[in-house]
Amino acid sequence: MHPKPSAWLVDDRRFDAHALGGPESPAYHPERPERLVAARAAAAAAEVDWLPLDARLATDEELARVHHPAYIDSLARLRGRSGYVDPDTYIAPESVDAARLAAGGAVALVDRMIDSDVTRGLALLRPPGHHARAEQAMGFCLLNNVAVAAAHAIARGLKRVLVVDWDVHHGNGTQEMFWRSPAVLYASLHQFPFYPGTGAGDETGEGEGRGFTVNIPLSAGSGDEVYRAAFEQTLLPVAREFAPELILISAGFDASARDPLAQMRLSSEAFGWMGKELRAVADGAARGRIALVLEGGYDLVGLEGGLASAVGGVVRSEASDIARADRTPGDVDRASDIARRGWKLA
Repeated sequence: MHPKPSAWLVDDRRFDAHALGGPESPAYHPERPERLVAARAAAAAAEVDWLPLDARLATDEELARVHHPAYIDSLARLRGRSGYVDPDTYIAPESVDAARLAAGGAVALVDRMIDSDVTRGLALLRPPGHHARAEQAMGFCLLNNVAVAAAHAIARGLKRVLVVDWDVHHGNGTQEMFWRSPAVLYASLHQFPFYPGTGAGDETGEGEGRGFTVNIPLSAGSGDEVYRAAFEQTLLPVAREFAPELILISAGFDASARDPLAQMRLSSEAFGWMGKELRAVADGAARGRIALVLEGGYDLVGLEGGLASAVGGVVRSEASDIARADRTPGDVDRASDIARRGWKLA
């Protein structure tokens, strides 16, 4: 019998206090505490020797690498308050602390992956982060967890960090934060056109960062075969050429066929296959350093199944195969052409 692989697990019950109406009288919102119940169930069922890693509050210095100091200050003034900061994004009395814990937990995970022999990780974070901009909360997100983590990795001395965002919504905040940076390659597969309206294929970065943003916009209704084609034709060749020293996955599961907020058709197995392919890149270039950082996913069954499959691919390197397209889907073909012209593979 093979021993269970080890991986870091970031979780904190204080994330549950981020709830519309508060934990004592919660109201419904798609980004709700029950999402972590499903995510924890997926982690508990996995054949993994989890090494618990408590979240901690991110420092102002860590946040200021990607967020404007004025925004950090304005967010601090919302501690203890309730309401909406935009039409989609709520705060409860404990939400600001939960957001700082989520960002700090992502930073702590990066430190452990750099400093120890255990190089896989899973961060079960709430609120999610990839829509949060340098000076604005949006899209259920208050602080950009994966961007704070990537910037911390660069501050620790890594030269190349790959952020792969497979959430169904484009991570506009993450893209903006590294728009001019060649140190962080941001690659996103997402439904398009769709919220938040960004993520067209010709958005490739500026200045020294030109070519280090790779968007693969996909049509509503895309399923396993389309995502496989996008990975094989665009994302994986670029990732291998980039040779990252760390891979962070903005792991949303709202591209699931079950999800009520989008129109994609991914099976649970697709997340495992994508994770396994990215783990192979990490093993070849990043000393195995790869982590899943939870983003969206609003059907609880879809979230649990997708995350369980993703953990299988990333941590255990076990994943079912998924369908290959009989022909190259048109949107993937266009995205591949744009990405290769923007990237040095051309």
